[in-house]
Amino acid sequence: MTVFRTRSGAVRGLRAASNPGVVVLRGIPYAAPPFGVGRFRAPRPAAAWDGIRDCAAFGPVAPQSAQLPGAPRWSPGDEDVLSLNIWTPGGLGDALPVLVWIHGGAYVFGSSAQPDFDGTAVAGHGLVVVTLNYRLGFEGFGHVPPVGGEPCPDNRGLLDQIAALEWVREHIAAFGGAADNVTVAGQSSGATSVACLMAMDRARGLFRRAVAHSAVNSCASPESAARTTREVAAAAGVPATYDGLFSASPGALVDASDAVADAYRRDPASGQRHYDPAIYGPVSGGDTLPLDPLTASAAGGASGVDLLVCHTTEEYWLLDAVGSSAKITTEEQLALFASDFQLPAALLDGYRALMPGAPVLDVFLAVYGDLLFGEYSSRLAESHARAGGRAFLSRFARQRGGRGEPVRAWHCADIPFAFGNLHEESVHFLVGGPPAPADHELSGRMVRAWAGFVATGDPGWPTIDDSTGAVRIWDTAAGDSRDAWETFRTGWRGAGLPLLAP
Repeated sequence: MTVFRTRSGAVRGLRAASNPGVVVLRGIPYAAPPFGVGRFRAPRPAAAWDGIRDCAAFGPVAPQSAQLPGAPRWSPGDEDVLSLNIWTPGGLGDALPVLVWIHGGAYVFGSSAQPDFDGTAVAGHGLVVVTLNYRLGFEGFGHVPPVGGEPCPDNRGLLDQIAALEWVREHIAAFGGAADNVTVAGQSSGATSVACLMAMDRARGLFRRAVAHSAVNSCASPESAARTTREVAAAAGVPATYDGLFSASPGALVDASDAVADAYRRDPASGQRHYDPAIYGPVSGGDTLPLDPLTASAAGGASGVDLLVCHTTEEYWLLDAVGSSAKITTEEQLALFASDFQLPAALLDGYRALMPGAPVLDVFLAVYGDLLFGEYSSRLAESHARAGGRAFLSRFARQRGGRGEPVRAWHCADIPFAFGNLHEESVHFLVGGPPAPADHELSGRMVRAWAGFVATGDPGWPTIDDSTGAVRIWDTAAGDSRDAWETFRTGWRGAGLPLLAP
């Protein structure tokens, strides 16, 4: 066991079982519990403590209804949910590069305790790794009307992430980290959180680099966020006011949110939300986030931040496999989908031509996955580069055969490879079973790319504004190319990319 001394108090960690050179500390509070007088408010500093705080266990997860493999479940009464975890191979005075990870989960589920986010392998490459919990669902992203003339901030989950980055700036040197060499990274809603942080003045200067895996095309307008509040309040049986919402327990708002989402899921006539009813997202157009990430990226406000983007080539097949997506199996349903998202017929025709003989469901999954993740992520990198920033683009294309359908290069499949956690049984569904030797080799390349980018800003291939325009393709065979996925982008260039609102 090893003790580190911070300005808040001393903490004791444990040596990682798989690498005794790495010390793990879990459940360190970076802000006060966001309930009671702090509910629906910006995060407040955590209280200091006397003595040595044992940090062997993850902190409680944010209120949610999900039960994820290998991770703890939220229980009513769990309030100290704003905590972080550290994996470090160093100590005071080492000044190692720092990677701060923000988990995904559609802004309503997930936690830093998921086994695929274990930082031991990445820390073994000479980095300090930090993962964190933040407020989710209504607690983190629901719009709350003002009380007594004082507004409650939107995007409280993003403000929590900023508070964690501020904690890192103030304390990470005690764990061997360099406060001036921080990279913030995330996947899915965590990746869009990263893109939002790049656009937020309050996060300026807290990180030097950013990594976004499968950023999701979804930001709420103030109007759509207010509509969601009215729907959730009605489902919870309370007025859509501060007092009414405050009177509902966190668990009641989780249940109400699930009910609202389920109603959209069951109603094919409910428009865009029917297809994958993620009802929460960052609220753009207000004080905390004036511009959505893609618009902000094009404006160049974060051009001094190096950006590494990755997405998978078959993103949406995962959402279909786990039953969270609508089943679009007829041409009539596909036409309604295109109308709901204002997609031109030529775009669907282009996908059909590139997928000869594919069933309607596969065409839908390909188009929707690119609309939500693939094309959006690529444009984040390209707009950042056009605005003068350094941007690197990569795509995860690894598949694996097996019984029945192959395991595709779908959403989330790249993360166990990038963290070097293929041995975790909980990720075998994502990657198609126990890893093969070629999978370990691919994972090693991805971990080294992450480590290189975090340390020096160079992941090992050219920026996309380079004359070669190289894109790194992550597969069991290495290479840089304008891969086959590029052919699917032709239709989007003609159609434009709708910016979606949850």
